[in-house]
Amino acid sequence: MSSTGHGRNGPAVTMRDVAKAAGVSVATVSHVVNDKPGARIGDDARRRVQDAVLELGYRPNALAKTLSQGGSRFIGLVADAIATTPFAGQIIHGAQDEAWKHGYVLLVANTEGDPVVEKDVIAMMLEHQVHGILYSTWYHREIVVPEILQQTDTVLVDCFSADGALPAVVPDERQGGRTATEQLLAAGHRRIAFINTTTPSPARSDRLAGYRDALEAAGVEFDTRLVLEAEPQQEGGYAAAEAIVASGVTAVFCHNDRVAMGLYDGLRERGVRIPADIAVIGFDNQDVIAAHLRPPLSTVALPHYELGAAGVRVLLGIDPAGEGPTLVACPPVLRASIG
Repeated sequence: MSSTGHGRNGPAVTMRDVAKAAGVSVATVSHVVNDKPGARIGDDARRRVQDAVLELGYRPNALAKTLSQGGSRFIGLVADAIATTPFAGQIIHGAQDEAWKHGYVLLVANTEGDPVVEKDVIAMMLEHQVHGILYSTWYHREIVVPEILQQTDTVLVDCFSADGALPAVVPDERQGGRTATEQLLAAGHRRIAFINTTTPSPARSDRLAGYRDALEAAGVEFDTRLVLEAEPQQEGGYAAAEAIVASGVTAVFCHNDRVAMGLYDGLRERGVRIPADIAVIGFDNQDVIAAHLRPPLSTVALPHYELGAAGVRVLLGIDPAGEGPTLVACPPVLRASIG
């Protein structure tokens, strides 16, 4: 079957059309347009093919070229929901930019967590002979790797498998928790509460560990009474406000920005000023929340863009995959809520 392209006036132009115009065989056209190494083609024939390509407006079919050469410049990204989650969609952006930088195009499929859709889109990517696949979730968690991913090189992004069989790129939650607490310590606070989530996750355990690391490094005794748990939503932060005020703390590290937003409301209702009376820092850097609270919320960013970019680098072998997951740092974003 001839590879096809589109002519300037719309109709598909085939290799056979180019061959007829140039007075050569279809094989000769294929060798010229694909720049096949070692092909013995005279200068005159090559020139006639090139002229015919220009005249007819022929464009080689990239997929046909990929299949004939046994490789591709495509990288697949399969996600459960990140395309519909604004701040996590930066994973796609980072992967896309990094892939393009190295001459690859990103093919993105959003499955909404449907296993049937997931299997179908991965199968389709395999049919297109993608160089490899990034498999991503919209929040950091342990997953069961789909069996079909064993058929190609795969890197897990923002998730990991229990057996560690596949390389993974995840946020450094513990470093992020330590960094958040360090910002409060640097502002002079010593009695610091942590509102953690009730949802079991790496973020829950590792951010708490980071909080404890920072306190220990500063010589501040860890007090279990200052660790509260709340639903990881605005309502959870709002409900925690009464206990925060009663605890006598001067600063609060919130598990995420939504909890901080609820805490803002609860403290305001009790006449507590931020940061004059209590300093607050969040986690995630959901810009639609953090930058628009009053005062704007200091937070620690989940590095979604860099997670996507790092996933591509690991997949292409530019960054080596270590024994465990590759950890991506969570940087502080300082605004006015610490003072």
